[in-house]
Amino acid sequence: MAIVIQPYRPEHEPAVGDFNQRLRQAGADQNLVFYRYSEPRWLPRSAGSRIYNEYFIALDTGNNSGIVRGGYALKTQDFSFPDGQTRSIAYYHHPLSEGIVNKTHAMVGMLLLRDAMQRAPLLYCLGMGGYDNPLPQMLIRLGWTHCAVPFFFRVLNPNRFLRNMQTLRSSPARRALLDLAAYSGAGWVGSKLFQAYRSLGAPRPPAAATCQVADFEADLEPGNSPSPTAARSNSESLQSLWEQARQTCSFTAVRDAPSLRVLYPPAQTHLTRLLIKRSGATIGWAVVGERRKDEKYGNMRVASVVDCFALPGEWFTVVQAATETLRRQRFDLILSNQSHHSWGEAFTAAGYLPGPSNFIFAASRKLAELLAPFEAVRPRMHLTRADGDGLPANF
Repeated sequence: MAIVIQPYRPEHEPAVGDFNQRLRQAGADQNLVFYRYSEPRWLPRSAGSRIYNEYFIALDTGNNSGIVRGGYALKTQDFSFPDGQTRSIAYYHHPLSEGIVNKTHAMVGMLLLRDAMQRAPLLYCLGMGGYDNPLPQMLIRLGWTHCAVPFFFRVLNPNRFLRNMQTLRSSPARRALLDLAAYSGAGWVGSKLFQAYRSLGAPRPPAAATCQVADFEADLEPGNSPSPTAARSNSESLQSLWEQARQTCSFTAVRDAPSLRVLYPPAQTHLTRLLIKRSGATIGWAVVGERRKDEKYGNMRVASVVDCFALPGEWFTVVQAATETLRRQRFDLILSNQSHHSWGEAFTAAGYLPGPSNFIFAASRKLAELLAPFEAVRPRMHLTRADGDGLPANF
């Protein structure tokens, strides 16, 4: 086996199709397939863009076979660092190796990661499904710096939660007890009492308006057309917010107006973009949306606070605005991952509970050097689902 890793080009698409078919036939998860097209549908590279995806494949050249044995993606984006500098770094995502179904190709996974580290020494991973999975285990052995990104959830419909949350319904006795709590109304009463108790200690910020917009660029309502004046005014407002709010973060992806336009274009209609304003000035924003169906949530409608940013001290206001928006959209459960301690406190104050996290952040040695001392930097890192596994649709 002679493996060569190279950029994914259109002529490789049939071989990638064959690779995906072999994985399916061998019984791999039907969602574990590599990208069908060589040109990224989300964040393609374009002239002047600072945020873009690239795909690479592992080509088996033994006996001139040209068989694809794996692949990975890199998302390049600017981040703000603890020293105040902005640097372009890469996110290693969707690595896939034929080694998951055929041990003959077990080394492909390591070859993919090694290639990515050579192309982008400032490299990170985020998500990965928990520490038990092969990728985080490999990164730990390589000496990467890592931590779990805290997970928060808010139950909006207690009855549907009790009847559908499969991880809680793991035995006949538990199922019977949860069904009783749902049908008797005890779950609903308990949830309301808990939220009432939480609200006693919640902040009481001045009133703010929540505006749902189709496009961050122009601050326009869905269905309306932008004007040059509105676009300029909103861009300036978002840029000012970024410059002020970045000071509260030790490490975060650049979330200025141009970045938001690239990450959350109007074409992504499955996302809801929110601007939170007070006295006409933007104090924060959030991106929310419905999660892809997952059997562990049964028939619930599950939403996620995908991304968010706010002026110092306005975190709770933004979380409340996002939560109320999703409540009005009749979701049953809201999930979010937030690394920054102030955002975690805001979610807790808004009635969210912490849960076990399988959303893992890992930094290459070169990247970790710029985040040292990590334990001091870690509480003020701002990482969300938008920075890792999740976008554009699986969050």
